[in-house]
Amino acid sequence: MNLRNILFYSSLCLIFLSLVGLLVPDKKNEHFPELVKIALRDVGNKLLLSNQDRKSLVLPVQKIDTMTYRLSFEKALRIDPDTLVVVVERSFEKANLPSHYQIEVKHCEDFEVAYSFLQFSSTQKDIIPCSGRILSQKCYTVEVCFLEEPVANNSPLIWYVLLFGGIVLAVVSFPKRKKIPKEDSVNESGISLGKFTFYPDENKLSLEAIEIALSKKEVELLTVFVAHPNKVIKREELSKRVWEDHGVFVGRSLDTYISKLRKKLRADGSIQITNVHGVGYILEVKE
Repeated sequence: MNLRNILFYSSLCLIFLSLVGLLVPDKKNEHFPELVKIALRDVGNKLLLSNQDRKSLVLPVQKIDTMTYRLSFEKALRIDPDTLVVVVERSFEKANLPSHYQIEVKHCEDFEVAYSFLQFSSTQKDIIPCSGRILSQKCYTVEVCFLEEPVANNSPLIWYVLLFGGIVLAVVSFPKRKKIPKEDSVNESGISLGKFTFYPDENKLSLEAIEIALSKKEVELLTVFVAHPNKVIKREELSKRVWEDHGVFVGRSLDTYISKLRKKLRADGSIQITNVHGVGYILEVKE
């Protein structure tokens, strides 16, 4: 399927979603407490799993006030601030909750704050202290206070704009009978990597007729590796090249994205990303 067809079918989806948005009222505010409780229970479950605890319970989430909720546990647990930051961000993002909030980890007996951090919609403003300092095993509660209210989108204007945009896009991208061969438009920017062809501008890898999508961070990491094959690249250099000026860097982020790249490259045994203990990583490319 070429780009014109993709745009055309995407425009049809946009038109459909716009019509749904116009016909179905947005009730986000009404369901906000339920969404928060579901997201916090997901956070609690992941924190227990990080403690190798598959038996104890996440207690019912308490609503303290309109914007504050408390997560409690049946048993004591250890809390890794790095894990807490990532787990909360992912769970809240999945539930489409506001991205501006404060998290406080408190002792159960006196509600003294053991750890806290601030999350903003812009990572450049986040305040996330004490990375890597694990809280010892005790009874904790986790409280979230949202610093912005969810806004129900009751105005149809945005849906009319999207509908109009979808119609224009459908007209412009309506498929033509004459097709331009795919190779003519993409091969020029491709970079050979073993059996793969790497297209950094298109965020993908190609293996014969198979296309493998890459995230922005995966593209940036792979670009660094491809520029220095069979050479050790320090962790500090990779972190600086990929995460510099993009907000707070969580230590496990690099390892997570390296793991994802390995899975996507394993179809070709002649290339692999190897960990050099205590130093960094190397992209090994066998001739």
